[in-house]
Amino acid sequence: MEQKETKKTVRTFAIASFLNDFGSDVIYPIWPLFITTVLGANMAVLGLIDGLGEAFVSISKAASGYLSDRMHRRKVFIWTGYLFGALSRIGYAFSTVWQQIIPFKIFDRMGKIRGVPRDAIVADISTDQNRGRHFGLLRAMDNLGAVCGIVFCIAFYQLLGYRNLFLLAAIPSTLAALLIFHRIKETKPSDAKLFHGFVLRDLNANFKLFLILSCFFSLGSFSYSFLLIYATHLGFTTAFVPVLYLIFTVAAAIFSIPSGRLSDKIGRKPLMVLAFISWGAVCLSLILWSSHVVIVLAFALYGLHKGILDTVQTTFVSELSPERYRATGLGVFQMAVGLCALPASLIAGLLWDQISIFAPLYLSIVLTLLATVLLMFVKEK
Repeated sequence: MEQKETKKTVRTFAIASFLNDFGSDVIYPIWPLFITTVLGANMAVLGLIDGLGEAFVSISKAASGYLSDRMHRRKVFIWTGYLFGALSRIGYAFSTVWQQIIPFKIFDRMGKIRGVPRDAIVADISTDQNRGRHFGLLRAMDNLGAVCGIVFCIAFYQLLGYRNLFLLAAIPSTLAALLIFHRIKETKPSDAKLFHGFVLRDLNANFKLFLILSCFFSLGSFSYSFLLIYATHLGFTTAFVPVLYLIFTVAAAIFSIPSGRLSDKIGRKPLMVLAFISWGAVCLSLILWSSHVVIVLAFALYGLHKGILDTVQTTFVSELSPERYRATGLGVFQMAVGLCALPASLIAGLLWDQISIFAPLYLSIVLTLLATVLLMFVKEK
């Protein structure tokens, strides 16, 4: 693909990511409050809903990765995925009990069928020298859209209420779907890149080890909803919760592009280690200190963690995957890691309810240390 067309494709994906995340993050800061206060669910139910949603994310990504490789079609999964997200938010707006949320949450997370085919396109049209930068731009626009969505939420939440915000949040994702449908052009793969069947042995030992350690990490990486509820238990008012989410998202936006560029220069592993260390530091700070200043800094550190992890992890996996199975490899990885999200958030909720609010943090620190040690044995491309 020509450099001009490559830039157009990456920029189109970046704008669509901005729009979709704007819509998503209009509701994310108030999501745990809506589930627990308006719909009356406890923390275990919140963990179940969030974990179930992430499990369906993983299944959707694996299926779309495999099918997009097999069909040699990627674009259709991307624009329909954005539409799924838009329609689910309309369902949220009309839900009156937490049980009604579940099918719409599943539908929402099935919208993630867009992610792997999009990432495969970006990986294919990139080189080793700019792949991290391209993924960094996408993550930065994800987070910038999230920042704008959060600001919108803070500004209009009290005026509009939960349900009207959910309805408005459907509009940007609809625009993203139209943008992808009209501006992205697919190219036919060469014979060398054609899909000829897939078995797990097509994935090398490095990929499998990285997959295993990422699963361990994901088992301790519970939903962001828990961090927001932690903040309320440590003295923050409900009205300030979206601000904490904003701090996290701004930090993630700031660090996405630099982490991608840096990983292009010094490699993916050092940045992955930093991502793990920063998450462990978030957990440790919440255990040791309860001052408001420390909590604010913890959310900023969480943003650093997400900015690095979401950028570098995808880049690393795309390079560890065989080229002809790139979307499948990305999908398998996302499925395995995502399936760990269901027990992760459910276990965190049970530990919170049955032992203490700090018990999930101790478990997460142990699993993060294990993942970091295993990462030392992964070889880069």
